[in-house]
Amino acid sequence: MRILITAPYHQQGIQEVEQLFGETVYRPWKPHGRAWNESELIQLLAESKADALITEHDHVTAKVIEAFPKLQFIGVCRGTPSNVAVAKATSLGIPVLFTPARNAQAVAEMFISNVIMLLRNTIPGIDWLKGRNWQAGAHDSYLHFKGNELAGRTVGMVGFGAIGQLIAGMIRNYPCNIQFFDPYVTEYDPAYTKLSLEELFATSDVVSIHLPVTEETKNMINSSVLTLMKKDAIFVNTARAAVVKREDLLAVLETRAIRGAVLDVFDNEPPDETDYRIIDQPHVIATPHIAGATFEVEDHHVAIMNKALTQWFANGNRQIRELANRQILPTPVNG
Repeated sequence: MRILITAPYHQQGIQEVEQLFGETVYRPWKPHGRAWNESELIQLLAESKADALITEHDHVTAKVIEAFPKLQFIGVCRGTPSNVAVAKATSLGIPVLFTPARNAQAVAEMFISNVIMLLRNTIPGIDWLKGRNWQAGAHDSYLHFKGNELAGRTVGMVGFGAIGQLIAGMIRNYPCNIQFFDPYVTEYDPAYTKLSLEELFATSDVVSIHLPVTEETKNMINSSVLTLMKKDAIFVNTARAAVVKREDLLAVLETRAIRGAVLDVFDNEPPDETDYRIIDQPHVIATPHIAGATFEVEDHHVAIMNKALTQWFANGNRQIRELANRQILPTPVNG
């Protein structure tokens, strides 16, 4: 079997794929400067005569999949296969494997660092220092930028999957009190408290969003819960912008109804004027969708994908969590 790999893949990972399947063609998108679009991907698959695809950000549309209905699998090196027409692949019996939690460590570390920076007034302090405001004998900085510790805070997770649970495990010994809202989590560490969404927003010092985008979650976080937050609470979203009604978030920020926000995702990327009204708030730490951007994430996705491929093809394990389209299980994989 010949595998076209367009995702970033280190040499050892490529060799593992070759040992499992026989042959690879490596055409990563990064030297190209952008993800391969629909027509480019069709051309690459045709030229390589590939039997399967391992991608990252490329546009694996229904048209691409229809052009290659005999693909043995599509591997997506992302936390969710949102760039792949999964329904079309499912209709053709093509397994779509993905790499959940590939960026969990990166996002968790960014959460901790930026929440602490907001609590400690780090960025205003840096700006003050660079502005040459430090006068001889003065204690202005000590007085003006005194902040708070993360220790002792109650942190509420909206969505308690891999990233939320990883953060919880990292900060529980600060110590922090951990509570969460997630109707799909029924088994959890008794040290954590499961609450309703309204209870969580009303009682948390830090509210962190860890939701996927579904019809159920779009604009789920709106004024009905944002207005319940404590005046000194911090709102964090490193997940998806679409789950938050931005006009409602802007309202609580502009009126100083909450202490501030840590944001890595926006309704429009690049941002539009409304997004920039949020970004420009002095009590907001905003980053350009880089919470999951570490070099190590690529190593993680190779390890997760190769393990999933080994389980699926070498061991015949059909119960792997990395399978995005479980609807294909009753049907045989293409021969």
